[in-house]
Amino acid sequence: MEGLTLKPNSKNNIEKYRESVVSRYPDVLTEIYQEKVNIAIWQRTLSNSCLENVSELLTQQPNFKVVVTVTPDEAYQHLAEHLSSFQNQHELCQQVSLLVDMFCTLFELKRVGLRLTALDRPMCPKFHVDKVPCRLVTTFTGSATQWLENNVIDRTKLGAGSIGLPDEESGVYESEEQINQLLTGDVALLKGEGWFDNLDGGLVHRSPAVKVNERRLLLTLDFID
Repeated sequence: MEGLTLKPNSKNNIEKYRESVVSRYPDVLTEIYQEKVNIAIWQRTLSNSCLENVSELLTQQPNFKVVVTVTPDEAYQHLAEHLSSFQNQHELCQQVSLLVDMFCTLFELKRVGLRLTALDRPMCPKFHVDKVPCRLVTTFTGSATQWLENNVIDRTKLGAGSIGLPDEESGVYESEEQINQLLTGDVALLKGEGWFDNLDGGLVHRSPAVKVNERRLLLTLDFID
């Protein structure tokens, strides 16, 4: 069967072959349209000024959160309004609005669901798959998203199949060495199971464990239309 491969586990389940693509150039994100790709990663390095501004923001507003639906033309203004009390807002607003524009252009969307939130605990601490077509994630500071290659996963152990056990005991993966992790600043497109013909091919991922006194600033962009 084209595009399928045997999963090397005891059940010999047939799983869709999926792989990751990584580059230091943003055009790597277009690779998400390839059937075999379920995560495309742009390895972006944030400027020192951006990192300093984000750190200052989280010090001033440790519970900062924005959830809004925006068009590319509206993104900067909406975020600036939520950051009106923060003096050094420009670079962060510029970074986010650029990603909104790229996401909308790539998928021919008029608007997106934007969530920019400070976190001091894992939002989704267990490995799971999203029922969306595709989601953009990037972490401006703190530990970033963890994910698994498709060929190492026992999908029967996701969700209720874990019978309440933590990931390290459920059998969803075999060893800690199989866990991949994005870096701070990386921009990733995570293909979900809402993508056409992608059942059992959506990226399995989770929020990272947060270190003591660590705060994350996480941006996600989602399809709305």
